[in-house]
Amino acid sequence: MKKLILSSILLLHFLCFSQEKYPKNYFIEPVSIPIFLSGSFGELRSNHFHAGIDIKTQGKEGLNVFATADGYVSRIKVQQLGYGKAIYITHPNGYTSVYGHLSKFADEIEKHVKSIQYKKENYATENLYFKKDKFSVKKGEIIAYSGDTGGSGGPHLHYEIRDTETEHVINPLLFGLKVEDTIAPAFRALKVYALSSDARINQQRKSFQIPIKNLGIGKYIADRITASSVIGFGVNVFDRFNKAPNKNGIYSLEMLVNGQRFYYHDVETFSFSESKFLNLHIDYEHYKKYKRRYQKTYKVTSNRLSTYKDLINNGKINIQKNLNYTIEIIAKDFEGNVSSLKIPVAGKESNTIFTEQKDTTAYKVIAKKFNKFKQQNVTVAFPKRTFYEDVYLDFKIDEKIAKIHTPTIPLDKKFTLTFNVSKYSEAEKQFLYIANIEYPKYPRYEPTKKKDSTFFITTKTLGNYTLLSDSIKPTIKLLYFKDQQWISNSKTLKVKIADIGSGIKNFRATIDGKWVLMQYNHKKRILTYNFSDKKLFGSKHIFKIVVSDNVGNTNALSATFFKKQIN
Repeated sequence: MKKLILSSILLLHFLCFSQEKYPKNYFIEPVSIPIFLSGSFGELRSNHFHAGIDIKTQGKEGLNVFATADGYVSRIKVQQLGYGKAIYITHPNGYTSVYGHLSKFADEIEKHVKSIQYKKENYATENLYFKKDKFSVKKGEIIAYSGDTGGSGGPHLHYEIRDTETEHVINPLLFGLKVEDTIAPAFRALKVYALSSDARINQQRKSFQIPIKNLGIGKYIADRITASSVIGFGVNVFDRFNKAPNKNGIYSLEMLVNGQRFYYHDVETFSFSESKFLNLHIDYEHYKKYKRRYQKTYKVTSNRLSTYKDLINNGKINIQKNLNYTIEIIAKDFEGNVSSLKIPVAGKESNTIFTEQKDTTAYKVIAKKFNKFKQQNVTVAFPKRTFYEDVYLDFKIDEKIAKIHTPTIPLDKKFTLTFNVSKYSEAEKQFLYIANIEYPKYPRYEPTKKKDSTFFITTKTLGNYTLLSDSIKPTIKLLYFKDQQWISNSKTLKVKIADIGSGIKNFRATIDGKWVLMQYNHKKRILTYNFSDKKLFGSKHIFKIVVSDNVGNTNALSATFFKKQIN
């Protein structure tokens, strides 16, 4: 009990110290509505940790977004996916705030960005960098309007705070931003893992789920297990904020073994370069198979996350014969609401003998070396340290499908997959591309590079790939107006585009022969032009759009519209 009290005091001290490191009254809230979150900092996402917080915008776009402190706009980024339209403000206190998925920027900034887009005749601007004297801003000044651009799942504001010098992201709640939260995290499931060759759990040499029971008020207990040698645990756990149904990430996870801390991590701060190690932090194989993430309470050798603190034996537990253990896993949210899961373990030597079949194939990957294998018309090449550890690769060609193992192993680097296409005619090659067909009903185009008789891709995803052909043009449909129609009261012009094969690659729209900026909502597949961008002369205008897919199939549409200028 004394050890448990001491551990809790040390954890409370650490949390208080972490929060005192950051200024509490320097930044204001980026929106004027009550703060409710749909995503928390450090939340587990696909191949990365969430680098900010997602603020709900009441399901609306166009809400005012404010500079949270004095500073200057140091960077603007506009992209089809990712953060969509994003603005970066550098502050004199050493931090940079980031605002993503915006619908538009404040007038002066919007005008400048559009001038560049029209000059380059391209919606995506990649990165625009600015000096201090270009766009200075004051705390509380409107800098943009909330939206749903980029890889957003719905209208919201993505908000970050970064260390300007190191680019490390820091939990925005540490700077005093308040979110109502009196709800403790919830444990959904528990797994136990055999981590050594002689480990046994309930007389078995495997990893499996252990039933847990919710006792109420943040207390959970698991079924008793017997074990021997080195084992580890993983939990599926989430948190909720008040008045929001979203299942969010927790702030910290701790594991005690008979009252002694063996494992601890929190999401105070991390770097983008280490975010990929999320795939080693979770049970990646289970996630890929069943879409449920278990956070391990132990660290594997290749995992270089900086969020772990004071680990004993990397969180791995060596269970001794005839000894009893109480394992307690503690999950906390940022406000300190806590839930704990107790797991009774009895040390029991197993007499069960397992004769395991060796996992071998003809293709052994040595992680520290370059590896290249070929079958029929397919070659795979893995640079050094593509894999985190040595592995026997399951590689075969079956019915024109290249089966490159299964996508249950995380990779650190991209590998190259090459198809020899010399048997195809030049006309056939034009429409061919490499596709990931892990889900056969929904083949996914992979950016295919073509060189003479070989097509190749680089990817970090193992699985099934094949060559597919696409000879069908994209489709284009006018929305809310028809050819030869008057649209004087319309503020926008919209078009819906789609492609059932390789997918849309690019599009180009003009009015009266001059390029116009169309913003693409890839989720709805709608292109929108805002008539406020450019002044039209006369009442009769010709709109033309050309759309191409990823293998070069092209479709075009022209329409005449009439519009009186409204001053």
